[in-house]
Amino acid sequence: MATVLVTGAAGNVGSRVVTELGERGIPVRAFVRDPDRAAAVLGGETELAHGDFAEPASVRRALDGIERMFLLCANDPRQVEYGTNAIDAAAAAGVRQVVMLSTIGAEAGSPTVFLDQHGRIEQHLRGSGTPAVVLRSSHMMSNILGSAATIRQVGRFFLPAGDARIAMVDPRDVATAAAAVLVTAEHDGSTHVLTGPEAITYTEVARASVECPGPPDRVRGRTGRGGGRRNGPGRSAAVARRAGGGRLRGAARRIERLHHQLGAGTDGP
Repeated sequence: MATVLVTGAAGNVGSRVVTELGERGIPVRAFVRDPDRAAAVLGGETELAHGDFAEPASVRRALDGIERMFLLCANDPRQVEYGTNAIDAAAAAGVRQVVMLSTIGAEAGSPTVFLDQHGRIEQHLRGSGTPAVVLRSSHMMSNILGSAATIRQVGRFFLPAGDARIAMVDPRDVATAAAAVLVTAEHDGSTHVLTGPEAITYTEVARASVECPGPPDRVRGRTGRGGGRRNGPGRSAAVARRAGGGRLRGAARRIERLHHQLGAGTDGP
């Protein structure tokens, strides 16, 4: 199979798309801004294309000989410009498929800038003439790591979510889905919504996190009402029972991973 260009290749999702494709025996070219960092994340065997969405010529060079592209544009005031330019470059290069990572609720004209930007890029992709798949991801649970410093310092994280239930998704699952559609034309023209296995509140995240095993006193979980308990041995048993079947699964398993990362002071899943 021809080489797949993966953009955003050093990030949480992109790096895992590179790994997933590699495990399937698919050659990958990683489009990256910082080759040294990318080599550290991806390993020295991954082909790197040094470039930036802000430099259209570098995108065109990276697309030379490419048949499929995974398009991931980070949030930026120029996100629409970057995404549409990459799509145009792919069309000019004769790329046979573009798989775009978007977000749930994306809609051109949305009053929410984030949703509007993704919606406008989706709209441009559909009109480009290039076969495409759009993956609309739900909120990624790894985003909670953005509150890592606050959690370590005061044992809380603050988000304007109230009691809203969100089917948060693990970036690894998003990458698996992206790799699956990048190796076939079966999904061309489709839009898929990617979510986690259950809709949970941030209060439940905090409650489950404090019940996971980990370094004592490193993380204090708090509910939305200010209650909370310290970590302690055997806490995972309660989470396992709630998750069902006497074993961690779904959101509980993902929360446990996040808990260990927060306790260890790491910055990503």
